[in-house]
Amino acid sequence: MSDIRLIDTHSHIDMIEQISLEDVLYNAAANNVEKIILPCAYPADIDKIMDITEKYDNIYAYLGVHPSEARDWNDGLVDKIEKYVSLSKKVVGIGEIGLDYYWDKSFNDIQKEVFIKQILLANKLNLPINIHDREAHKDCFDIIQEYNQNSTVIMHCFSGSVEFARECIKSGYYIAIGGVVTFKNAVKIKDVAADIPLDRLLLETDAPYLTPVPYRGKENQPAYVKYVAEEIAQLRGMTIEDIASATTQNAERIFKF
Repeated sequence: MSDIRLIDTHSHIDMIEQISLEDVLYNAAANNVEKIILPCAYPADIDKIMDITEKYDNIYAYLGVHPSEARDWNDGLVDKIEKYVSLSKKVVGIGEIGLDYYWDKSFNDIQKEVFIKQILLANKLNLPINIHDREAHKDCFDIIQEYNQNSTVIMHCFSGSVEFARECIKSGYYIAIGGVVTFKNAVKIKDVAADIPLDRLLLETDAPYLTPVPYRGKENQPAYVKYVAEEIAQLRGMTIEDIASATTQNAERIFKF
C-alpha cells in the first residue's frame, strides 16, 4: 500500500480534540493521505480555517456556512469569502452548504435562502460547492438544479438511495463517501458505493465524526480514509490501488491540485 495516494476531501481537522493537529497530519502522511480539505461550518471559524490552510502546504479550505448555522448568516460574509478567495489559492470550494432537516425543521426557509446565496457566490467565483444534505434530498436537489449554473457539485457524506445517486450522477455531480460505508448494517451506502461510476467517486472522513470500522466509536481522523477506500474496493471487487488512483484523480481534476 506504500505507493497509493489518497485525498481526504472533507475533514474537520480543527475539531479533533484527542490528538494535536501536528499528530493528525503526521498520521495522515504515514497512511498515504497527501491532501486534506478542511470545510467551514460556522461563520466565526472562517479566519481560523484560513490560518490553518495557510500554515500547512497540504491543507485546503472550503469556506461557507453549514445549514444548521444558517441563522448566523449575514451578507457581509460574501465580501469576506470573496476577499479570501482573491488572496489565497488554498480556497478550493464553497462549503459545507446545503440543507439539514434532521435536527430542527423550524427554520427551513432560512436554510434554503442561505443555501441559494452561497450557490450564487460559488457560481460567481467559479468554485465547486460541497453539499450537506441530511433528510432533505428533494429540496436540496431541486435548489441545486434551479440555481447552480457553473459550479461542480460534490454531495458530501452521501446518504441517499442508489436511485438518487444515479439522478445526481446524471446531473454531473460527484458522490463523496466516508466511514459509514464500513458499518455492517449500512446497506444503502454500500449499494451506492458499488454502483456509481468510478469517475464520480470521492473519499472523505468527515473527521472527527463517522469513524470507520475498525475504529468506530472513537474520534475520526484523515488517516482512516484508507479504511473507506478498502471497503469500497472490496464492494466493487477491485484493489485499493484502483480506488485510490481513481478518487485521487477525480479530486485533482475538480480542485485543480
